[in-house]
Amino acid sequence: MTGTPVGSTPPQPPTTPRPPQGDRKVGELVIDVTERVSILVREEIALAKAELTEKVTDIGRGAVVGIAAGVFVLMALAMIMHAVAWGINDLLNVESAVWAGFLIEAVLLLIIAAAAGFFAYKSVKKGTPPMPEMAIEEVKETKSTLGGDGK
Repeated sequence: MTGTPVGSTPPQPPTTPRPPQGDRKVGELVIDVTERVSILVREEIALAKAELTEKVTDIGRGAVVGIAAGVFVLMALAMIMHAVAWGINDLLNVESAVWAGFLIEAVLLLIIAAAAGFFAYKSVKKGTPPMPEMAIEEVKETKSTLGGDGK
């Protein structure tokens, strides 16, 4: 399941010529295994970085949308609160209870803000916790393959 991370080149085989498999010495085998483990570790680190980058991007996107939602709510409250509230009072033909129009308007704006906040929450939740799950699974699989217990 170990693959080449996006944007990187696959590891190149060693450039020194090797004798046929049956004639290799123990030292050469140890060097070969060490090189391959080094390549594997570098690939696992690259996979973890790619996963974390993706998750942090999701968290950032959700945070930006949440902040934008808050700014738009404040702008909407400042720009139309008086006009809508007075318009509601005129429609209801109420002159002594001005608060009724403001209350109705505030409820509508809070419903819009709740919808935007819910979207922001879902986006942030999608990216948390920012753990490289695929890389962790690869490490467990590699550990069990190399003789560990895989825990």
